[in-house]
Parts: sequence; structure tokens; C-alpha cells
Amino acid sequence: MRHVTPDNLDAVEGVRAYLASQEKKSLLRFLTCGSVDDGKSTLIGRLLADTRQIFEDQLAALEQDSRRHGTTGDEVDFALLVDGLEAEREQGITIDVAYRFFATPKRKFIVADTPGHEQYTRNMATGASTCDLAIVLVDARQGVLRQTRRHTVIASLLGIRHIVLAVNKIDLVGYDQAAFESIVAQYRAFAGKLGFRTIEAVPISARYGDNVSQPSQHLGWYEGPTLVEHLETVVVDDEAVEQPFRLPVQYVNRPDLDFRGFAGTIASGSVSPGDEVVVAKSGKQARVKRIVAQGGDLDRAVAGQAVTLVLDEEVEVSRGNVLVAPSARPQVADQFSASVVWFDEQALRPGGLYLLRTATDQASATVDGIRHRLNINDFTEEGARTLELNEVGVVTISLRAPVAFDSFAENRATGAFILIDRITNATVGAGMIRHGIRRADNIHWQSLDVGREARAAIKHQRPAVLWFTGLSGSGKSTIANLLEKKLHAAGRHTYILDGDNVRHGLNRDLGFTEEDRAENIRRVAEVAKLMADAGLVVIVSFISPFRSERRLARDLMEKGEFIEVFVDTPFEECVRRDPKGLYAKALKGEIDNFTGMDSPYESPENPEVRLQTLGRTPEEMVEAVERWLTERDIAQDQYESGGGI
Repeated sequence: MRHVTPDNLDAVEGVRAYLASQEKKSLLRFLTCGSVDDGKSTLIGRLLADTRQIFEDQLAALEQDSRRHGTTGDEVDFALLVDGLEAEREQGITIDVAYRFFATPKRKFIVADTPGHEQYTRNMATGASTCDLAIVLVDARQGVLRQTRRHTVIASLLGIRHIVLAVNKIDLVGYDQAAFESIVAQYRAFAGKLGFRTIEAVPISARYGDNVSQPSQHLGWYEGPTLVEHLETVVVDDEAVEQPFRLPVQYVNRPDLDFRGFAGTIASGSVSPGDEVVVAKSGKQARVKRIVAQGGDLDRAVAGQAVTLVLDEEVEVSRGNVLVAPSARPQVADQFSASVVWFDEQALRPGGLYLLRTATDQASATVDGIRHRLNINDFTEEGARTLELNEVGVVTISLRAPVAFDSFAENRATGAFILIDRITNATVGAGMIRHGIRRADNIHWQSLDVGREARAAIKHQRPAVLWFTGLSGSGKSTIANLLEKKLHAAGRHTYILDGDNVRHGLNRDLGFTEEDRAENIRRVAEVAKLMADAGLVVIVSFISPFRSERRLARDLMEKGEFIEVFVDTPFEECVRRDPKGLYAKALKGEIDNFTGMDSPYESPENPEVRLQTLGRTPEEMVEAVERWLTERDIAQDQYESGGGI
């Protein structure tokens, strides 16, 4: 480190004073959004340039890139400052979310440049999730478009309460006041219903800098602030500090026997030593003994600070739980209603099984139903059986285990979640919890003295669910029926759930759409689980064409209880056999959504048992299944074999 002398003391003090002044500035997080080619990246590049955030070498590189990739002729293309991916530069669009920092004498800013293309709506939602303000850009020549509306709705759903309507490319309409006012009126007509606290409309030209940081000589009719002036002065209340205390526990810190602390970032509220806190899921209470942070203990900690709380009692707290204020506790439930923005090309359907992840907790989740879809053009609620890519709807969700949450309207941090595909690990949806479902508070597990192990023991067997899947005509029902006859003759307690038979009763109200097929399997899986709890060996014979539904059934069962049996018969052989004449009807167009033809069949990837039927008799297939079960003590008398339940 350079030695401080009287000659450079003033310079050192100047640096310290500057850093202190920067620390005192407020921070505004905002994003730019809107439709494709509305000029979002160009605007951010202009902001960086106008606020002196670009070094000379960066500017020189930008000039070179502008000649190679730019869309502005001989002029500097400021969009290239943000569009860093090669694919973005080649296509002239933003794909990923780009974050940039800049500052003015009055405020510091973190801006997220989000993509406008519908394909990347999920990236826009990611950027919006942590922002306080959104700049919605509109091309003055195009006006309010569908994607403008969609991004505005998503911003509202994600808790943003301040909007800047930036009517860009105003130079391309001759700086026309009437064109600007028409767009503003159109935008306010629909955005005014979304609960925003402020909507500030500003005409700009990001390319030439008109009204971005300096007033434009071409806009004499406009009397409002420049874009930067508004960003510097807009009041964004720090509501999180005023909300009830919430600390989602991210880590239990126990370096030795003398220290046990609960680490996390305070989501809302404040806490001080001596305050009472409650463990959300268990209701156990304790007092805060210490607040440990980097640099030492604190007398008070507030929302946004990462701390470790040491309590005065040894209460059980694990990652995923939440420490909360005793006078304002969150809900703890396994069912709730939520608004969802759907990101995946595969539609959201009732019965779909996902992994739901909150700030620190996660649980297996099932979408019970879709209450309605939101029409983003007129905000009407439409009946829907699916949510397609980029659609917004209200759904009901059930979890395998309860989580602690607030409604998103009350707390953005503890009311938000994402849905993750269990196979690909891709984020397929973003959700905002509306409220817990009241029946979840009224329904509790009843403790029973006779459990599944006792029921199985009296039958001298280990319960199991043998799930036969395969195309129509593959031989599932024949093999399943023969297997039950042999197990029954050996004294085993069994039951068959056959696809056709179940549709005569339990599922008689269901058709053959993908949604109805999913509900068909969900119901059967729940029944199979109850039968397994009764100690039975359950044989399920269903086409069950989708991996996701079979995975749902597997996840319902105890570990090792679900046995997937793939009856692997080629499609051509199934058509040749056609025992029910269904393929002939489907080929004539008399049956819609027939599996293997106009509806897909997803073969199991790793079934426990694979039965390749060509050239083999049903009896041989049954013997193969019996051998597999015998090797694992599933179909034997547990007492005779010396095993235990």
C-alpha cells in the first residue's frame, strides 16, 4: 500500500469522502422491457455513455464493433454495449438478461436489460423479480403491442409498482406530440387497472439521446422530466423494512459445540438482540441472543442484510424453515392458490408434477387445477384446461410437505416461487402465491394405530405396486391377469386396477385428451397408494403414455414400492394384433387422440422390468416378473423366507 504523506493526504481524504458520499446514495433497481426492437439495449448503452460509465478503450472497441455488427450505419451502436453474446449481435436481439451499474450525482442504479422476444419471456421475468421500477419501451411507430402488454402484466404480477412508459424512436415520427399522446392514452387505458403507483410517460430517442439525460430541442411541447431526472427522483419506498420480520434459514452454522447460529438474508422487517422469534413450521419460540455479521455483532439488522442469529434456546431449525415475528406469522400449508407465468413449450396441465422452490425451501408439487387464464388484451378471466408458453393464469397447487409463505402481495420475498421440471431441471414457471387454500387449514393427517406395516404383516407379504405400461395391444392386461392368478394361488393378497375397468366407474367422467389422461393416471395412482397402504400387491395395467404421469405415481409411493413393468411390443405388432379393433377405427379416423398414432407414447427410460414380448408367450412373461419379485422377497411369504416387513 502506498505510504500516506502530507503531500498526498488531501488526495486520500478526497477518495474517502467520495466513497462515503457514494455509500449514502440510494440505489434504484430497474429493468427495461417491451417488444422486440423497441430499443432497450440502445437506451441502456446511451445511459452508460451519458453518465460517463464508458472508458476510452471501451468506446474505441464499441466503434469497431458498430462497424462489424451495428445497425446504425456509421454511427456508434450503443446496443452493442449490452448485447454481449455473439448470437445477440448476429441477430440484433437481446437473449440473456444483462445487468449494468451506473451512477449519477444523485443516485446509484442497477439496470437489467431483458429480452423482448416472446421465446425469452422467462428471462424478462427473472430480471423483473428483483426490480422496483420498469421502463416499458414502445416504438413510436408501432404503438402498444401484445408483448408490451404481456411484459406490463408480468411486471405487475412480480410486484413492480412504478412504471416509466418510454416512447422511443420519437425522431422517426417527426417528434410528433399527437403520436406520443395517442400511445400514452392507449397504454394508460389498460395499465391503469394493474395497481401501479406511478406511470410516468417520457418521449425519447435513445439513438440520438433526445430527452434521455438532457432535454431535447425537438420536444418543446414536452414539459415533463427527462428520463434520468425521473429515475433520480422517483420515490421507491423501502417497504421491506416496515414489514413483519422474516429470515429464511439458508444454513445452520455450527463450527463447534459452543456455537449454533442460523444464517440467512433477512427478507423483511428488522430484528434486535432480545427480540422474540418463532420457528414458522413448528411454532417453537426463542429470543435472539446475538446478531452476528461480517465485522462483528450488530445491535439491529434490517431487510437485505445477511446475518447469523444465535438464539437463547436449542430449538430445532433447519434449512428451508423461517424465523418470524411471533405477532405476525406466515401461513404454513401444503395447498395454495397462485398466479403463474408459464415458460415451457410443454403446456402446464392439471396433474403435472414439479419441484416447487421458494427462497430456501422446496417440495414436490402437483398442479391440482387451473382456475382461469388471464387475457392480456382486456384482462378478462378465461376458462382454461392448460397454460401454454408465456400465458398467465391462476392455479391451485398441492405440496408433498408444507412450506411457510406469505401472500406475494404482502411480501415479495416469501410469496414467490418457481416450478422446476423434475427431469430436465429447467425452470418452467414463475409463481406468486395469492393465498393458502382454506381447506388446508381444516384438514390434518389423522394418527392411526394400525399402519401399513401392520396390515402387510398380517398378510405375510411386502406391499408393492406393479405398474404395467405399454401400447394398446401390447399384452399388458393378459400378462397382468395371469400374474394375479399365480400370486393368488400362492396365497398372496392382490388387486388389479385395469385401465378399461376403471373407466367404467371411478374415471367414467374422463375423456382421452392429454388433460383427461393425466387426471386418469393421477386418480389411479392415488387409489394404488391406498391399496398399497392396505398391504396389498397392486397390479396396475394402464397405457399411461406420459413419463411425467408415471413419475407422479412413483413419487406417491414409498421408496422401492413402485415397480414399473414395460410391456415392450413394437407398434406394428400391436396394430397386427388389434384385439379390440381400436387400431382399425383409429386408422379410419373414427378415434381421436389414439396413443401411438395421433397421441404420443413415451417409453420408459429405466423400468424395473422390461418384457420384450415378440416370440415369447404370456406365461414366459409372467415367469420373468415372478423371478424379479422373488429375488427381492416381494412376492414371498415374509415369515417363511426369514425376511421382515
